[in-house]
Amino acid sequence: MLRVGLTGGIGAGKSTVAARLAEHGAVIIDADRLAREVVEPGTPGLAAVVREFGDEVLAEDGSLNRPALAAVAFADPDARARLNGILHPLIGQRTKELIEAAPPDAIIVHDVPLLVENGMAPMYHLVVVVHADVPTRVERIMRNRGMTEEDARARIAAQATDEERREVADVWLDNSGQEDEVLAVVDELWAERLVPYEANVRLRRPAAEAPPPRRTSPHEPFQARRLADRLRFVAGERAERVDPVPASSSGDAASAVIDMLVTARTPEDAEALAGPLAEAGFPPANDHFASADPGRPARVWVKPAA
Repeated sequence: MLRVGLTGGIGAGKSTVAARLAEHGAVIIDADRLAREVVEPGTPGLAAVVREFGDEVLAEDGSLNRPALAAVAFADPDARARLNGILHPLIGQRTKELIEAAPPDAIIVHDVPLLVENGMAPMYHLVVVVHADVPTRVERIMRNRGMTEEDARARIAAQATDEERREVADVWLDNSGQEDEVLAVVDELWAERLVPYEANVRLRRPAAEAPPPRRTSPHEPFQARRLADRLRFVAGERAERVDPVPASSSGDAASAVIDMLVTARTPEDAEALAGPLAEAGFPPANDHFASADPGRPARVWVKPAA
């Protein structure tokens, strides 16, 4: 099973990409849809929201009055935190149920608008960011959502910046052009990277050792940082530190492969990391662990602290 995080700013066209991935067979988990589902009439979620914020957040038909809730819950940080304390566990539990119901060879695409803002990138095998230039996004928002240009630009400004998204993007999909252009790129991503990546994770085998030709990428400088963040998330308290191995130390200065060292707290911790690393896409390969991602060659060494 492969877990893919999908995100992008308002108007970037994320739903277009998600729909294409669904056509290929991906299991789409839409965070916004789940947020609505857990507070539908008759749910424990809606009852909890009403207990916390009062009957004024209900519409006449008993459903949630979202504008009224927003006016109350987003009036101050404490109210917003109380709302999140109700919704996030419910959304998390529903997400877990959907993942557990998926087949073992599923490619799970978690559509999360606030993936960057909530620091969720290390949770996934791969993060896909859908991008479009601001004029294109403004035009789409005005056309599809009926907003004024001022409101559209304000919504864009309130979200993560392009630079923040680049830092977490394993795949950067530019959707500023025609729809058929981005769909062709999604088709290639599915066939050449996601499908073999999923098989490699499930079978616990590294990707082919020969790295693919390097491609110029706007987020290339962040590759090692993203890998380190992912390894820290996987290792948790078992790791004392995670560091990149300098190219000169790995003996392959010209290689496109990223080398990382995980220093475990104890020999037992080092041994216990084998399973989590394999599940996260770093199966064992001789004396180290190797990336199962055909698009990002990497080697990971694990050793106990001295």
